[in-house]
Amino acid sequence: MKAFTALLVATLSAFALSSAPAKIQPAGLVLRNGNIYTVNDRQPRVEAVAVKDDRIIFVGSNRDAQKYIGKNTGVIDLKGETVVPGMTDAHHHLEGVGFREMTLNLEGINSLEEFLAKVKERVNQTNAGDWVTGRGWIETFWQPPVFPTRWDLDKVSPVNPVVLTRADGHGTVANSAALKIADIDKNTPSPFGGEISKDKQSGEPNGMLLDAAQGLLRRHVPATTLADEERAIVLGVNRDVSLGWTQVQDPGGSYEEVDLFKKLYAAGQIKLRIYKAVSAPGAEARRLFHDGPIIGAYGNRLTVRTIKLYADGSLGSRSAALLAPYSDKPDTSGFLTIKEETLQPILQEALRNGIQVQTHAIGDRGNRFIIDEYEKAMKTVPKAEWKTKSPRWRVEHSQIVNPADIPRFAKLGVIPSMQASHAIGDLHFAPARLGIERLAGAYAWQSFIKSGSIIPGGSDAPVERGEPMIEFYAAVARKDLKGFSGAGWHPEEALTREQALKMFTIWAAYAAFEEELRGSIQVGKLADFTVLSADIMKIPEAEILQTRCLKTIIGGEIVYEAK
Repeated sequence: MKAFTALLVATLSAFALSSAPAKIQPAGLVLRNGNIYTVNDRQPRVEAVAVKDDRIIFVGSNRDAQKYIGKNTGVIDLKGETVVPGMTDAHHHLEGVGFREMTLNLEGINSLEEFLAKVKERVNQTNAGDWVTGRGWIETFWQPPVFPTRWDLDKVSPVNPVVLTRADGHGTVANSAALKIADIDKNTPSPFGGEISKDKQSGEPNGMLLDAAQGLLRRHVPATTLADEERAIVLGVNRDVSLGWTQVQDPGGSYEEVDLFKKLYAAGQIKLRIYKAVSAPGAEARRLFHDGPIIGAYGNRLTVRTIKLYADGSLGSRSAALLAPYSDKPDTSGFLTIKEETLQPILQEALRNGIQVQTHAIGDRGNRFIIDEYEKAMKTVPKAEWKTKSPRWRVEHSQIVNPADIPRFAKLGVIPSMQASHAIGDLHFAPARLGIERLAGAYAWQSFIKSGSIIPGGSDAPVERGEPMIEFYAAVARKDLKGFSGAGWHPEEALTREQALKMFTIWAAYAAFEEELRGSIQVGKLADFTVLSADIMKIPEAEILQTRCLKTIIGGEIVYEAK
């Protein structure tokens, strides 16, 4: 009997212990009294979030969050401020953003006269014979809207070589001094994948170099130093976190950049998450194939698992490859920038090595070409040999797509990575470039979604400004920054606010194989949050553009706070 009693006591004690609620460990940080959009359909809006180390440990009500507050817990009273999952720019040239701040920034110039005045001002501050470089001009709102020429630049810089890149990066204008240094004259042939634009009467280069032709000149421009590149990265990162970006997906570049990222992470100088692609074809891609990916280094801040290719140029420079001639320049249809015999071995090796591929494609011919090539590689390499069963290859931009090709993306599992701000800028000149009929497949966000695709959203900075509120506004309004919408702008392709938020959170995470790690506010995921000054899911469209980032939190750490 004594033995039975002892056994009963032991059993009841064990049961009591097992049914006792586990002690809640205090959080390191609690955000409460918020208007928090989680991008989790099962729990779409909450009041509070708790974080321990770099992970979310609680999502729910203010009352329940109280249990996670200990004596050493940091508590942020949001006072009704809006929080969304840490925003991601899915197409963002980080170093280019920094260099835009360091060189002659030609954004926002609205006339040739203003453009030349700004160049002259910089020339006057530069030693005779030194190079003047810059980026950001776009002729869309100039009267007339035509490219500047070497002869325009010669008026303000007869001695200093001048090289100024169009905002899209696919066209450069140079003066006569720069062309002479590069030995570019009327007899210089255009390289494959590029064009030396020439005066129709004299045959002389007019100063505009498109795509691959830019390389003929750029090799003569003094190289930037590693110190310059490091400064550009830090400037770019600081700007990005102040805007609310918690990750940028950086398409193209070198291992030299990757090494600088590693150096800056190790020194604690940058906190932004970077999903980096290296350029292909060439040595950088070969190294990635040989060495294999870097995934989640420095606390899930650095991943390198992707190569970046180009299929064509840009619409603004008329180098995007079209299926039919440009409506405003019928003597050209643009051009492809890579050949099938170069591309196929790269694609097939990527499948066998588990390397993601992203390819720039703007025109309807460029998009059809790369979808055809992706499909051919996927059929050539047996699925048993694919190292990653869902390779999540991407087409960067997918701007002008023949409607017949749109469903092919989802069917192949190819992701259209798109930038909403391109639509509201390009649509001022796209009707002239393309004609109204071809706009049916232009910036066709809803058509892609209805066909089964998801769309990671980016900015393409420094081509565009690189601001999350501009991108969000463009996606939901499909109007320019002044509220204008024109013929052929297809308002039915605008996104809902819920879809737009997914573009910059969970869909961007999926495009980086990170949907289980980030992209929504859920227990177990990384504690990345963007805190905003207004409720972008409800306010009038125009007010989205006035919304500011109040705090940027990465891995539970406040990396930016508005003053």
